[in-house]
Amino acid sequence: MFDEQTILNELTFKAIRSSGSGGQHVNKTASKVELTFDLEHSQVLTSKQKELLKTNLQTRLTKEALLIMQCGESRSQFRNKAIIIQRFLELIKANLIEEKERIPTKTPKAVVKKRLTNKRRNSEKKANRKPPEID
Repeated sequence: MFDEQTILNELTFKAIRSSGSGGQHVNKTASKVELTFDLEHSQVLTSKQKELLKTNLQTRLTKEALLIMQCGESRSQFRNKAIIIQRFLELIKANLIEEKERIPTKTPKAVVKKRLTNKRRNSEKKANRKPPEID
């Protein structure tokens, strides 16, 4: 797949001021962490993996093929950094999995026969509800 330690070296982190709880201290500390990953210039991923990630993550990538993620859940910058690294690795692993191509199967003859007999039975049932035609 890919080496997690080397891909972590390609990440850039930036601490920014977080909104939310924190009281007076919130205006002084930068506890929210922003992670940036440059998909185009990654040395860890192969070109096939890069193309797969581009298609799967096209809504989350910028025009320059940058993946930007933020985490400001915790008041601790260290904890936010750990959370965002975990989310990043899960996102990359989940989107590197190629879906198997579905092989269409034939409908079994017994299923077709059962459907037709049920259809015939229903039509006879409804036909019997009609009043008889008198000529």
